[in-house]
Amino acid sequence: MKKIRLAATAAALLLSLGTAVQAQTTLRIGLAEDPDILDPSMARTYVGRIVFSAFCDKLFDIDEKLNIVPQLALSQETSADGKTLTIKLRPGAKFHDGEPFDAEAAKFSLERHLTFPGSFRKPELASLDHVEVVDPLTIKLVLKSPFSPLLAQLTDRAGMMVSPKAAKAEGDKFGLHPVCAGPYKFVERVQQDRIVFEKFADYWNKDNVFIDKVVFQPIVDATVRLANLKSGGLDLIERVLATDIKDVRADSRLKLSTAIELGYQGITLNIGKDKAKGPLSQSAKVRQALDWSIDREAINQVVFNGEFKPGNQWVNPDHPYYQSAFPVHGRDIAKAKALLKEAGVTPPVSVDFMVPKGAETEAVAQVVQSMAAEAGFDMKIRVTEFATSLKQAEAGEYQAFMLAWSGRIDPDGNAYVFLHSNAPQNYSAWVNADADKALDDARLVSDMAQRKAIYGKLAKVELDEHAILYIYHRRIIIAHTTRLEGYKQMPDGLVRVVGLKLK
Repeated sequence: MKKIRLAATAAALLLSLGTAVQAQTTLRIGLAEDPDILDPSMARTYVGRIVFSAFCDKLFDIDEKLNIVPQLALSQETSADGKTLTIKLRPGAKFHDGEPFDAEAAKFSLERHLTFPGSFRKPELASLDHVEVVDPLTIKLVLKSPFSPLLAQLTDRAGMMVSPKAAKAEGDKFGLHPVCAGPYKFVERVQQDRIVFEKFADYWNKDNVFIDKVVFQPIVDATVRLANLKSGGLDLIERVLATDIKDVRADSRLKLSTAIELGYQGITLNIGKDKAKGPLSQSAKVRQALDWSIDREAINQVVFNGEFKPGNQWVNPDHPYYQSAFPVHGRDIAKAKALLKEAGVTPPVSVDFMVPKGAETEAVAQVVQSMAAEAGFDMKIRVTEFATSLKQAEAGEYQAFMLAWSGRIDPDGNAYVFLHSNAPQNYSAWVNADADKALDDARLVSDMAQRKAIYGKLAKVELDEHAILYIYHRRIIIAHTTRLEGYKQMPDGLVRVVGLKLK
């Protein structure tokens, strides 16, 4: 009888252990790059935005149709003159360190974005004069002037809330131990290897969080990422190669989610910081010649099996703000050569072409190199790690830079930060008074027809001077195992972990 009881006890213990093991679920996500700093005031990478979505809630978010929806906010109201935004905050929300999320914390976070040394959120909130605490769960954003993109900005890093206690304690080291108010809390980071998060028990929406742990793994090689997904080493990967779409669709264990991105892939041209003072920086005609040497549709077909969308502006041709008066043109080598001659430049035109490491990016660069050579350009490809390329772009240590932008829901987020003369990501160092005026004016009006007309003026100037050659718009391609349930592809390309389940 004793043996029977012991056996029953052992069986119960094993069953209990088995259930406990089974209950612990880990979502493993493969990233195309290692993110930069995990501080929402300082961060600027696309993969970083994917990671932030797991642990750093914002005041607002977007839905599948690009509607702005509440997250840590409950509601908002804009004054008639467009200079005041009153935001009601969600009660009961907490930061990962147990500190309450309230109006004082929201005020602190917004002010930190605006004033922290080197903050990349400062230009996104440039119109914000000050934040007032109305009551413990209400803040009022008082603006210097109307700013139509403000709500859209608050759906991204400018709207991310950080723990005042942790931010004050950590200072500029906050990104090493970030504390936010999202579904998962930070555990550890090993550079170039993994970033680990575990479920936050006091999350305001915890009933919709079903996975215990999330691990992000940077794997630069897209083929290796896909192999890891197929072998079960990963559960979801971002940036599947367009050439691998058929392979993924043919695998019954995998699912594919796609959408044309809000952003663009382009070639930023150094106009004002080129230390070598090459021909691209000295003449708009040389930049126009390079543009006419490129066949955008051929790039789409050759590199991406026709899955992407050729473009020539900061929004894609299907976007409501696209300027159809300036359509994507074809390739014209004769015109390119004539423009070089008019500029007084004798081929070959040598160009330092900085290209971030990556199979697709490098493939596009090689096609551009080949096309441009026929017009008289010698595009000297220099493959660089992405983080390094950004530093060199800031320093002006390049002449052409193949740079992707993941995109924002408001067109201002795709244009202002790169094209305005005072913007921190104006890597071209392009200065144009007409462009600055258009960019500033578009922020003052909310009527779409008015804004579109203003952006038309910007398009005319930019497409003539070519601070950036816009080449194509990628298709966001996410693949995941069929074990993962509840995944929805959002237009911004980010991975939302709330609501996901692993079978």
